[in-house]
Amino acid sequence: MAVDLLLGLQWGDEGKGKIVDVLTANYNIIARFQGGPNAGHTLEFDGIKHVLRTIPSGIFHKDSTNVIGNGVVIDPVVFAKELEGLDQFDIDYKSKLIISRKAHVILPTHRLLDAASEASKGKAKIGSTLKGIGPTYMDKTGRNGIRVGDLELSDWKEKYRSLANKHEAMIEFYNVDIQYNLKEMEEEFFEAVEVLKSLQFIDSEEYLYQAQKSGKTILAEGAQGSLLDIDFGTYPFVTSSNTTAAGACTGLGVAPNQIGEVYGIFKAYTTRVGSGPFPTELFDSVGDDMARIGHEFGAVTGRARRCGWLDLVALKYACQVNGVTKLMMMKGDVLSGFKTLKICTAYKYKGEKITHLPYNIEPENLEPVYSEFKGWKEDLTKMTDKSQFPKELNEYIAFLEKELEIPIHVVSVGPDRKQTIFM
Repeated sequence: MAVDLLLGLQWGDEGKGKIVDVLTANYNIIARFQGGPNAGHTLEFDGIKHVLRTIPSGIFHKDSTNVIGNGVVIDPVVFAKELEGLDQFDIDYKSKLIISRKAHVILPTHRLLDAASEASKGKAKIGSTLKGIGPTYMDKTGRNGIRVGDLELSDWKEKYRSLANKHEAMIEFYNVDIQYNLKEMEEEFFEAVEVLKSLQFIDSEEYLYQAQKSGKTILAEGAQGSLLDIDFGTYPFVTSSNTTAAGACTGLGVAPNQIGEVYGIFKAYTTRVGSGPFPTELFDSVGDDMARIGHEFGAVTGRARRCGWLDLVALKYACQVNGVTKLMMMKGDVLSGFKTLKICTAYKYKGEKITHLPYNIEPENLEPVYSEFKGWKEDLTKMTDKSQFPKELNEYIAFLEKELEIPIHVVSVGPDRKQTIFM
């Protein structure tokens, strides 16, 4: 059986957690393939909101197995708290949640290094979530990292001490005022490692290969968004891993010819958290209304998201690099009540009109070119079938399908898993 992918096509926060939760009934295995606790997936059902950081979004379905792949970085402290949050729901995560031995571990000193590095940049900071993600991936590529499988070895604490000492020397080098008590942080860390070790560790590439051979269905769940990809995103304002379809192959050990459907998720408008260029960003009351109506605050960081019109140039680019086969449009309900809607269909780039994403999209080089559409007044949140959609929404969807040349498979009309309309 092929492995299907589910990816965000913008700067994250597209609503991947909800859609994975909706689709999980069709899959035996849900697998996370990159990122760490900097990515928060929000699921809402039965009137309760759940935020997952590292654990795959299929954990609430009793029949699904959830795999944390080798491309993920795990903070044992955050992870232990996440498990604690699941206890109230009587979830047997010890049998439902398995972890790749090749996944890397975030140490307390990785978080401190992250804070020191960001503080040293001053106004040039990139908007890190300060979760230690970047330094952990740096140790991974620098061949210094500690992996989950190391925790099974007798000498892992010696390896930890050596790396933590190196990190402390690096923190001193930054020459910034970072206050911390490493002994306290380590006590919590070592306790959390024991919680982590109570779960099953696997050789995930072999596990997934055998699962495929036996006919099990697998959904690979991306975290963050395609425009934050370390190679193909708006560098340097990106994350430290590959968030695109290629990252699923390296983050799980799945061969490229084994990829099936690629579900791409996007909002009916655009948002971004933290620093970095954002061509369609709104600085007026329309942008404020989008943020208020859409509750645009980060699930993990709580940071307010910047809001703007849908950027079709960037969306086409993301579809292209991911090989998207089906689209899913989120938060169409947020646009209800706007008299006029805009979609960016091209850029005026250094005096020339272009329809592709250029190397540099900083505002001094680029100006968005918009097409306008009539908005709709109807409240979409109570709708249960596409036949109830207002004409203007259907026109909005038809325009996107025509321009992107990919069908829109799902339209979300609210945060609850039931507020999902299949087209």
